[in-house]
Amino acid sequence: MKIILVWAFTMLSFASLAQKEESCQHVKGSSPATKSARLTRQQILKAERYNVHYYNLDLELSNLSTQISGTVAMHAATLQPVDSIVFELFESLAITEISLNDSVVSFVRRGSAVLVPANLGANQQFRLTTVYNGTPPASGSTPFGGGGMSNASSPTWGNRITWSLSQPFSAYEWWPCKQSLKDKIDSVDINITTPSICKAGANGLLIETLDLGNGQTRYSWKHRHPISYYLISVAVGQYVDYSFKTSIPGTLDSVLVQNYVYDNPQTLEYWRSDIDLTGPMMQTFSQLFGPYPFRNEKYGHSMAPLGGGMEHQTMTTQGTFGRGLTAHELGHQWFGDLVTCKAWSDIWVNEGFASYCEYLMLENLFPGEEVSQMAGVHNSIMQQPSGAVWVLDSVNTSRIFSGRLTYNKGSAIIHTLRHIINNDSLFFLSLRTYLSRYANGTAIGVDMKSVLEEVTGVNLNAAFEQWYFGEGFPTYSARWNNVNGNLHLRISQTVSAASVTPFFTNPLEITFTRSGGQPDTTIRFSVTASSNTYIIYGLDNVASVGAVDPTNWIVNRVGNTSRDASLVVLGNELSTEFEDVLIYPNPTAGIVSIKMPDNQDYTLNVIGVDGKLLTKNDFTLQSQIDLSHQPSGQYLLMIENKKTGLRRMKLVSR
Repeated sequence: MKIILVWAFTMLSFASLAQKEESCQHVKGSSPATKSARLTRQQILKAERYNVHYYNLDLELSNLSTQISGTVAMHAATLQPVDSIVFELFESLAITEISLNDSVVSFVRRGSAVLVPANLGANQQFRLTTVYNGTPPASGSTPFGGGGMSNASSPTWGNRITWSLSQPFSAYEWWPCKQSLKDKIDSVDINITTPSICKAGANGLLIETLDLGNGQTRYSWKHRHPISYYLISVAVGQYVDYSFKTSIPGTLDSVLVQNYVYDNPQTLEYWRSDIDLTGPMMQTFSQLFGPYPFRNEKYGHSMAPLGGGMEHQTMTTQGTFGRGLTAHELGHQWFGDLVTCKAWSDIWVNEGFASYCEYLMLENLFPGEEVSQMAGVHNSIMQQPSGAVWVLDSVNTSRIFSGRLTYNKGSAIIHTLRHIINNDSLFFLSLRTYLSRYANGTAIGVDMKSVLEEVTGVNLNAAFEQWYFGEGFPTYSARWNNVNGNLHLRISQTVSAASVTPFFTNPLEITFTRSGGQPDTTIRFSVTASSNTYIIYGLDNVASVGAVDPTNWIVNRVGNTSRDASLVVLGNELSTEFEDVLIYPNPTAGIVSIKMPDNQDYTLNVIGVDGKLLTKNDFTLQSQIDLSHQPSGQYLLMIENKKTGLRRMKLVSR
């Protein structure tokens, strides 16, 4: 099947600017949450006056309740002088003692805010240690959501588990911390004492399992990579450890894949083959995005009875092992963990890309299944006519984790950006560049845009205005006619949220069914306005429009597609242009010569059967191309005047 690139001649004026797999969206906050209601603006500003470098969590937990007790030490440094250190802890958790630099100090509690008087200058190191205990709030029990720590039994397997889930605002519900996306923690140690019949999973490497001799065992985990507060996690239950190693392409490294699976005779056998897919997925993503970023420690899963998963750094908490869910959470280790959104408004850089990893997993490991997957994503998006990927209400957890907008539309527009760029090598190089540039830090959506533009040279202003900040989707209609062996075509669009986004300007592929033994032909059109017309020279015997956007690059619906015997595109200038441009021989056995009527600066683009750019070269009066090494078929020559921008297009056959 041929895919041919075609540019538009705009005829109207430009306008101004239910699935088996579970999603991690299902387990994240679903009720409005207002961070500012927990801390005053002044308290937030005070908390931003210091940076956290290290936490040591020393906790006691069981799998029978969320009851927690322990000691949390925070090592930090001031950025400017402070008269008090502010952090958060849920008000129902009792504080026994706080020490500052090993001296017991007084403190004040105002709601969830804890204020420790201090007199510290700028750039001063300090240690703050909090001893506390109590029962965290149950899920949904607070105005802010609740559920930072949960306890439940699996309805399928019966195993009872205690686990944490802090995103976006619930870390303070189970441990004393500073909740700031801007302040990534350099490293963390997590020590969990639990009944010896249990295992305790957490971030990083398990460096010691110590039997305390009293029916209790302490699990000591060490993580030495920067980590956001909400990605620190614990999970306690009766588990079996199912671990294996997988190699990382392009390196000599292998990664431990450590899985804490319910200690139940049937659970591991039911999920084993699905868990084993983690290795091929990690290899695929390492090839696309760069080596797994925490390969000197591990990746793994702790099972818990939740309806999806949560991408806790190096050890995802996951309810099942459906391949889409596993791919999503593994993808987060690059998008969300290695690089984290700087603000919840830009959650797309976490969830959109993790969701697109579900597509990439299918494309690479189960080719053919990805097309229907993206069709399902598109159908979800189009259930409502409007809504942007960028989040305006960034304290409303329902909006932050909207399945339709943040996850599905977020994934779909990445697919559209890939289509616009039209060069997979540059597209994935852009992703690797982004991840390298912002590694261990934070980023926003326009940072991704800047990197894509820098690496590919493609201007994405319109794409982001329409698909990221804009709303809605187009419905495309097409009228066509064959005249003198050429295709005359008009593509028009209506949109679902015209008051916000009046039209979309992304490229659009259309497949034409042809008669007389001619193969179906897929052509890539440049759509620049609400209505565009085109002439494709040499495309004859068109019987019908077979499909609009046949491989689901664009979120869209299809309106009327029909032949219009009265449609004749007024392209006299185009006809004249090709009368004085010599392109010969056509058909050709290999060499094609091009001679222009005047000595100006031109660029010649040769577009191949897959719609990709085969060659590009600049010339002044004449040029040659060699198609002898290409398969038989039709190719599009696009000649652009570098000064005027005028393009001439011609199909040649080999």
